[in-house]
Amino acid sequence: MAHSPELAPELRGPRVLLTPLTAEHRTRLREIHREPEVRRWWQMPDDDWPDAAEPNTTRYTVLADGVIVGYAQWYAEPDPEYRRAGLDLFLSAAAQGRGLGTEVVRVLCAHLIDDHHHHRLVIDPTVSNTAAIGCYRKVGFRDVGVMREYAMRHDGSWDDGLLMDLLAREFVR
Repeated sequence: MAHSPELAPELRGPRVLLTPLTAEHRTRLREIHREPEVRRWWQMPDDDWPDAAEPNTTRYTVLADGVIVGYAQWYAEPDPEYRRAGLDLFLSAAAQGRGLGTEVVRVLCAHLIDDHHHHRLVIDPTVSNTAAIGCYRKVGFRDVGVMREYAMRHDGSWDDGLLMDLLAREFVR
């Protein structure tokens, strides 16, 4: 089943709302993206981020208590022999450490499994991002393996990435 990023539904958790990204969210998301705590794990945004089209990627603004606190996205591999969805997210420094990341991941995983019928989800944090890895493990993601020199740092050196996956039957709701 193909997905249409333009028709993405709002997704709700107990404390978070994932709403399709709009131009009104741009400034705040760029501010969050540049925070040292976020930039440590994400490359600096391109000048046209988040306005640049990303085919086959569904992008959300994350809100808590009506305030923009982060960004989440997912994409699908359409080849039926390798069908899966991948996801990623970041939260502002002020929103970290409160369980909101785990909630965002749960909400997004439930949507991908229940509404899009994905049997396997993947995510690929930097090996040293222990907070993110702990968050993903709480939801049921398991380590698959280390991808050596996977992501380039801001200084041109490389970080290893941890490939993690979640089978629908292992999802911890």
